Amino acid sequence: MEPTSSSATASRIAMALRQIYDRPQPPVPWQDGGNLPWDEPAFSRRMLREHLDQSHGAASRRAPEIRAQIQQMVAWLDLAAGQRLFDVTCGPGLYAAEFTRRGVAVTGVDFGPASIAYAREHCAGLPCKFHLMDVREMDFAGLNADAAIYLYGQFTVLKPVEAADVLRRIHAALKPGGRLLLEVLDDDLFDKKNSTWWYTDRGGLWGDFPYLHLGERAWDPEQRAAVERFHILNLETGEMQVYGISDQVYTVAQMTDMLHAAGFGQVETHLAWDDLALKDAQEWVVYVARR
Repeated sequence: MEPTSSSATASRIAMALRQIYDRPQPPVPWQDGGNLPWDEPAFSRRMLREHLDQSHGAASRRAPEIRAQIQQMVAWLDLAAGQRLFDVTCGPGLYAAEFTRRGVAVTGVDFGPASIAYAREHCAGLPCKFHLMDVREMDFAGLNADAAIYLYGQFTVLKPVEAADVLRRIHAALKPGGRLLLEVLDDDLFDKKNSTWWYTDRGGLWGDFPYLHLGERAWDPEQRAAVERFHILNLETGEMQVYGISDQVYTVAQMTDMLHAAGFGQVETHLAWDDLALKDAQEWVVYVARR
């Protein structure tokens, strides 16, 4: 590719800034910010780097926290060696590898090709199977898993109708008496403010080039959902990418009703992971539902 001339770059930057100025306001959840492009190969590779970066816990929690969570989850799910776990949005298999050390076999599903490739390599020789697919399209009816986990708020990036359907799909993958552990953002602590921010950087999740990041967050009180929209302006070429992600908020009562509607019976709630030593424990409600 020939170097981009400074005049062409300046023209593209001007066009991008005008596009930002003319953007629809306020952004609407799922319309102006559906989900990040987890399945796009280059984005998936950059996301994998964030999953594996132990300097922060933004994509996957740090290893000590994962081990602490697993110890807690084994107790809540009543998991024992020789049983099977269904890991929904398994990422790069960091949880799966730890569960197998306790004798638990794992079936994992994720949308990111780089994460699934890493998980298969990371867990080679262990009783794990990983599937590259969208959870909205998965069909593991008859898997007869003893338990399932759905962690780190990935559930709430789905539209409510999609989320309800995914719960039914998980229910079908569990054996009678099997349990689902679901981690959902706490409605009382959810950020319901509108905000904007910007910064410059090079590398990381958005790309391996110098860029200007312009971010905004909007709360939709009618949908009870938030949307974040990110304009990433490449300062070398003037090209711009727009990403977005939405989050639905559920009260404990709403979430319990959804689980019952999906076929689950008894539902337990654990605020803040029962004060487990996680940096962000206070932000979450953990549901344990029995099939």
